[in-house]
Amino acid sequence: METKEGAALHTDLYQLNMMQTYVKKGLQDKNVVFDMFFRRLPFGNGYAIYAGLEHIISYLTNLEFKEEDIEYLRFLGFDEGFLQVLKSLRFTGDVYSMKEGEVIFPNEPILTVEARIIEALLVETALLNIFNHETLIATKASRVKHTAGDKQVVEFGARRAHGLGASLYGTRAAYIAGFEGTSLVEAGKRFDIPVVGTMSHAFVQSFEDEKEAFRAYGEENKDNVILLVDTYNTLKTGVPNAIKVAKELNEKGIKVKAIRLDSGDLAYLSKEARRMLDENGFSDIQIVASSDLDEYVISDLKLQGADLDMYAVGTRVITAYDQPALGGVYKLVEVIEGKERIPKIKVSDNIEKIVFPGRKRPYRIINRNTGKSEGDYITRFEERLPQIGNNLLLFDPFSPWKQKIVEDYQAIELQEKVINNGERCTTPPSLEEIRNNREASLEQLWEEHKRKKNPQKYYVDLSEDLWNLKRTMIEEKRKEYNES
Repeated sequence: METKEGAALHTDLYQLNMMQTYVKKGLQDKNVVFDMFFRRLPFGNGYAIYAGLEHIISYLTNLEFKEEDIEYLRFLGFDEGFLQVLKSLRFTGDVYSMKEGEVIFPNEPILTVEARIIEALLVETALLNIFNHETLIATKASRVKHTAGDKQVVEFGARRAHGLGASLYGTRAAYIAGFEGTSLVEAGKRFDIPVVGTMSHAFVQSFEDEKEAFRAYGEENKDNVILLVDTYNTLKTGVPNAIKVAKELNEKGIKVKAIRLDSGDLAYLSKEARRMLDENGFSDIQIVASSDLDEYVISDLKLQGADLDMYAVGTRVITAYDQPALGGVYKLVEVIEGKERIPKIKVSDNIEKIVFPGRKRPYRIINRNTGKSEGDYITRFEERLPQIGNNLLLFDPFSPWKQKIVEDYQAIELQEKVINNGERCTTPPSLEEIRNNREASLEQLWEEHKRKKNPQKYYVDLSEDLWNLKRTMIEEKRKEYNES
């Protein structure tokens, strides 16, 4: 079942164990900063699409422990004093985030939480759950839509999704990424997404013959007549029967909108079906394809000259079929003691797992001459964006000898405050506004970053101050464990 908004027990046990320890030690009010980010792009893609922010805001602003939650934790053996703290616990921190629909890249702070440590710990699991799932689906859907180009793509995957909540929010993520509709009625109702429906093979089989099934469906679904033509034989019975029924329905003032192909050689069948429809005066009837489609199948269909108007994509988007997890993380980067902010770093033998320390500001560097993004640039929170005239030096933090100077640029700060003292402080955008943000963000990327295979790497650079802070803290930690 879908996780209820604000469900406080949607957390891992060790979070509650740590929270109880802080309460017993009197440290529960220590203020901290956590960054949420991911380390590697999914699907071999050149970018990811941020999805799930509205879900996260709803979760945080409705967070509370119900009486039955407290009873269950009492059953697990938690201390009574700790349970009394939980009864009145709400999220009272601040949250800074990139906009939903934004194009995002590894190792940059997508969302930042500044809160009491017990609050920041409690919400980690839910935030990552939402971010990892919805961003993964949005990114996969964006690949599919980019491949489909100007052809419509609709989401048909609810029955294959990993649970009710996954299908609902996965559908929303696909819509953010550019899909034009869904078969899932609940998603249409909840998020105002256009709903699309055809018929099933079972419907056709339940009638004495194909024509009778088509006729009955057309008469009772006058505004959305889409006929499934592959139940028996696509070209010998399905399309011919659809044409015969379309002529009958025309006489009653009913138009057949489309036929759907769900099996077989979709490229060949679509071309033959198009020819048959056109020869019978039905050039306005569209052809919809389904059957385990993804960006690779759609690309091949286009190369083979398939004559299709719409793609209905299900399993391979809603389950993120070729990569089951994004791998987003949530890491402590700063501890606040009074007016002092103390950067924190996690050190690892794996260079990709070394966290950028401290509170930060991510920027997108836009070349004013081309309107395209030259890279993202992360500074320490308190520093000004360095400029030498109109030039900015960018370098790869993992290979600092790789450098370039950007001339005449605009720096767009990517994070904004979305929750202040536990309360939302921004106007909720419509889903259409989020889609438009995704489209504008993608438009800033060079086509080389959007390739399905071997895309050009997009660099996320560090300011010199942040890079030096990271190096200094690594050296300090190395010195500590060498002396221990």
